[in-house]
Amino acid sequence: MEKATIVLEGGATRGVFTAGALDYLMEKDVFFSDVIGVSAGACNAVDYVSKQIGRTRDCMIHSEKELNYYYGIRKGLKEKSLMNMDMVFDKYPNELIPFDYDTFFASESRCEIVTTNCDNGKAEYMSEYEDGAKLLKMTRASSSMPLICPMVEIDGIPYLDGGLADSIPIGRAMEYGNEKVVVILTQNPGYRKSRPSKPMEHLFRHAYKTRPQLVRTILRRSFVYNETIKRIHELEQEGKIFVLRPQIPVVSRLERNTDTLMNFYNHGYQLMEKEYDNLMKYLTR
Repeated sequence: MEKATIVLEGGATRGVFTAGALDYLMEKDVFFSDVIGVSAGACNAVDYVSKQIGRTRDCMIHSEKELNYYYGIRKGLKEKSLMNMDMVFDKYPNELIPFDYDTFFASESRCEIVTTNCDNGKAEYMSEYEDGAKLLKMTRASSSMPLICPMVEIDGIPYLDGGLADSIPIGRAMEYGNEKVVVILTQNPGYRKSRPSKPMEHLFRHAYKTRPQLVRTILRRSFVYNETIKRIHELEQEGKIFVLRPQIPVVSRLERNTDTLMNFYNHGYQLMEKEYDNLMKYLTR
């Protein structure tokens, strides 16, 4: 158990890069005392704490029809979601690709899942160490992308994708007080997020017209994200944090080609393997 915090960025199917990197760490029996996951990073986080090598990969990369979680446009309009979130956060963990609740709850690691409160637009950092259903609901909320997925209600409050309010929670990680912080990003070096186009801005304002604070958070996301990336770069240059990021072109956010996804997963695994000695030097110096 390394006394350090690991931060896992989201990015939907780009999360297979993180899955590859974490699978290598699990094979080396390297686990961190504190884990913070956002969106797809939250899915990676819980599978990492439950020590399930390959689980996130298997959930995200498959060709079997019975494992498909995309509704398609026609059914998506009917269900008001492009993805079958019940499949991902109920049938997968409880039937098809079982989640190891016992190992997760017995872990010494603290695991926080980042969500966005739809009433006030602020990030919330959630943990659960007893109730498996609530843990999955938190992870589902963190992974529910705006416009694509419906809000998830937890204790009477609606939530969406944690990346809206805090895409890369480096500030939260620093609050933990651990001297070592590791960040796994899912975008290439130099990436900066663009502000939503005017049509998308109008769509967000219309879709969430009763939630002005949420809309404000969504429209400010690119600015906050880019400022966070700037801070991460500065901390990395100062040797205060260790960052792993893709070095090949990233996959699309909703990539479905299994070969493309597997290549990106393998890149995460191989890059962590390549950087493993540097990571260990950083953690032990």
